[in-house]
Amino acid sequence: MTSSAEHTPERPDGPAAVDVGDVPARRGRVRARRAAVMAVPATLVAAGLAVLTAEGALGVQFAISGMPFTVTATELKGNGFAQFGGLDEMAEGSPNAGETGGQVLVVTSVIKDATLTKLCQSVDLGGTNLIIRAGEGAKKVRATDLTTDSTQLSGDAAFTNIEIGNDASKLNKAGPLGKGPIGVFSQQSDTVRIKNLRQTNYATTAGVFKLPGLKLGFSGSGC
Repeated sequence: MTSSAEHTPERPDGPAAVDVGDVPARRGRVRARRAAVMAVPATLVAAGLAVLTAEGALGVQFAISGMPFTVTATELKGNGFAQFGGLDEMAEGSPNAGETGGQVLVVTSVIKDATLTKLCQSVDLGGTNLIIRAGEGAKKVRATDLTTDSTQLSGDAAFTNIEIGNDASKLNKAGPLGKGPIGVFSQQSDTVRIKNLRQTNYATTAGVFKLPGLKLGFSGSGC
């Protein structure tokens, strides 16, 4: 779970190999997608909470690869929680851009202090999966300023002192990193607890990330 810059990203024209004659149409599709982002709510968690991205925002401070990865945990606990919508950008000319224009609509979640039990992370490399596991023993995975950019998130969630419908630029429970762009729908809470967490992510960052019992390997199946 990256810090969010409070500005609208520039739209890439897509892969460098695109014929010049296709560029206006590609740009038109990107503009239409951005208009849809402004109008369509996206489901966040099992509790039925929603986020509405009023304006595109760069969710991370680096160009994403465009390859999604799965994260699971039997339980996540956090103090200082914030969540809002955004757009992540792939590197210009990325072969993973496809018809997206190099943009991915994401939900950015920020937790000031987090613990995760039995963390599993996997990415499909095309027939084989790179898997990372940690926190399976007595010690749990711990992170500070944990930020994730997700396209899917599920689990059994509980919040304390939750506020829904804030302007993302006014959030204050998750610290400086837990603020989004002005005009964007958001939510925040003092604490968050999610059992049976499952995410599809495009980016994760943390100030400190402690992974006790770290195991890395390859498998025919992911998390």
